[in-house]
Amino acid sequence: MPNKILFLCTWNYYRSRFAEIYFNWEASAANLNWTADSRGLALPESTPNTISGYTVNYLNQLCIPFDPVRTPMDATEDDFANSDRIIAVKRDEHLHWVQKRFDRFADRVEYWDIHDVDASTPEEQLPLLHARVRDLVAELIVS
Repeated sequence: MPNKILFLCTWNYYRSRFAEIYFNWEASAANLNWTADSRGLALPESTPNTISGYTVNYLNQLCIPFDPVRTPMDATEDDFANSDRIIAVKRDEHLHWVQKRFDRFADRVEYWDIHDVDASTPEEQLPLLHARVRDLVAELIVS
């Protein structure tokens, strides 16, 4: 059974979806015994249908295949309980939601600092997220 990483963001539409897809592609290429899922912490009542166009475009630029059909998914207790590592993509944005909804797991969550579109452009943030995930894969290779 592979180890599991859970990537979290607000809607599971843009940043966490990129992290999941890119991680799984890199982990597979490196024959790592790790897999990733992603979930949202605060999905709106009317969620976007599939995946951010920014994410689609960046994955296409990287020539990474993916299934764009999956709809955003809300995080559950089981997602947290069944993950070996949990990474929320922005502390200032997600700490509140983790504490509010999943406080018993709060001490297990790692936080990155990848901004959403309200604070920075995808053209700036997706390469940063790409690098963070690539560094994570490199860390897991040597561990």
